[in-house]
Amino acid sequence: MASLLDSVTVTRVFSLPIAASISSTSAGPSVSGRRISPVRFLEFRGLKCSRSLVTQSASVGANRRSRAARGGRIACEAQDTTAAVEVPNLSDSEWQTQVLESDVPVLVEFWAPWCGPCRMIHPIVDQLAKDFAGKFKFYKINTDESPNTANRYGIRSVPTVIIFKDGEKKDSIIGAVPRETLEKTIERFLVE
Repeated sequence: MASLLDSVTVTRVFSLPIAASISSTSAGPSVSGRRISPVRFLEFRGLKCSRSLVTQSASVGANRRSRAARGGRIACEAQDTTAAVEVPNLSDSEWQTQVLESDVPVLVEFWAPWCGPCRMIHPIVDQLAKDFAGKFKFYKINTDESPNTANRYGIRSVPTVIIFKDGEKKDSIIGAVPRETLEKTIERFLVE
């Protein structure tokens, strides 16, 4: 499944003449007696914002100079979490055997594809699964595809991470939290 948001470019704000100091004459708009050519602003094209040509011409006698507005660009690219997922997804039918009958503690992330904070926590859970391989099992369960399990454990907000040990719910963490928070919670159940 392709990500809805591929990239966003945000352009730094640039200054424009103050409206109070602009006066219109028959020769066109002017600021402090100088003529200004029309200014074109940013054009939106879908979710990408790109700077169109922005020029201001000031006439000083016969000389005309053109100056492009300065600005930096910040590019943000959405992470395609469907390709990065290394932790297996569970369904309602697999719940009993994979989680409740597990001989090692299990961390389950309840998530939804439309959830932004879930996309933020996916790489953290993936990395923890690598770090604690063999000591802990890690699974993800899509609450839209497996609503029965989500309802059974009272999941009202995603992401929610629940730790299971010996078939019982031991701890839960709601929301996108830092890696350290999840790591400390996991380590608590390794010691027991």
